[in-house]
Amino acid sequence: MKRIVCSMLIGGMGLTLLSGCQRAGNGNVDVTLNEVAHSIFYAPQYVAIEEGYFDEEGIDLTLVNGGGADKVMTAMISGEADIGFMGSEASIYTYAGGEEDYAVNFAQLTQRAGNFLVGREPDEDFEWSDLNGKKVLGGRAGGMPQMVFEYILKKNGIDPKTDLEIDQSINFGLTAAAFTSDDSDYTVEFEPFATGLEMEGTGYVVASLGEESGYVPYTAYCAKKSYLAENPEIVRKFTNAIQKGMDYVNAHSAEEIATVIHPQFKETPYENVVKIVERYKAQDTWKEDLVFEKESFDLLQNILEEAGELKERVPYEALVTTEFAAAAAE
Repeated sequence: MKRIVCSMLIGGMGLTLLSGCQRAGNGNVDVTLNEVAHSIFYAPQYVAIEEGYFDEEGIDLTLVNGGGADKVMTAMISGEADIGFMGSEASIYTYAGGEEDYAVNFAQLTQRAGNFLVGREPDEDFEWSDLNGKKVLGGRAGGMPQMVFEYILKKNGIDPKTDLEIDQSINFGLTAAAFTSDDSDYTVEFEPFATGLEMEGTGYVVASLGEESGYVPYTAYCAKKSYLAENPEIVRKFTNAIQKGMDYVNAHSAEEIATVIHPQFKETPYENVVKIVERYKAQDTWKEDLVFEKESFDLLQNILEEAGELKERVPYEALVTTEFAAAAAE
């Protein structure tokens, strides 16, 4: 079952509750996943949905597009979502803010940034120094897209505050549309927006932030500490389904992957989906397993510190568990 829309289940009708999670009529458990964005960048997740891996694990998945890590975390902490999928910086902010029932990361999906720098003209000889004095549409302060962008700028000797103008006033997901009509020289875009601008002839990918930044723990799955404690079997089954999706992506061609996930992106031409998947495969976007290693978590905190978003480091052991991912990889 690819997607199930949750309905209110009335108590007293003989439906079983499992640690606060409702059983669907087919015996599966309803799980709501709130994702930071709906992007081909997360192809293994959509393979898991379309290939029925969640159903195989006894899960009826409801997928919600949160539209930003801050909104995903809010939905999860409030109980609107069981599992959140976003940049792990959100879990660090929540823990540092004193939340008692904080988010714990249990599976890492991507190991590189998934966005691209798009310019007005094709530029095969682009250098990061070309951004000096230019205007760029950027991301939300404290979010992974913006912090990785600033990390790259500093790595190339560019001061994000003084050497260029970064417009952070445009909401997440709307920068591509804004780029077609404003006076910015560049924009930082996820797919399918980067390729969409190319197809329209209004923008051209000149650099990959994923290639330039190196291996970064960009997005991961997390749940509240209490949810993990009360529902370990559900989290195990969820992680197994994602691992199956990861295995498929790592073993199949861009064309095969695009064929499977295209129903998730009906508004994007199939040939564009193929192109985007090829881009992500070429830069080694997806991990072979879902284990969120301490070295990656330390790098994430380095990036947060450099961005001025982290006053004090938080413990890896509190915010990450590898139990479910390690078991799924066996």
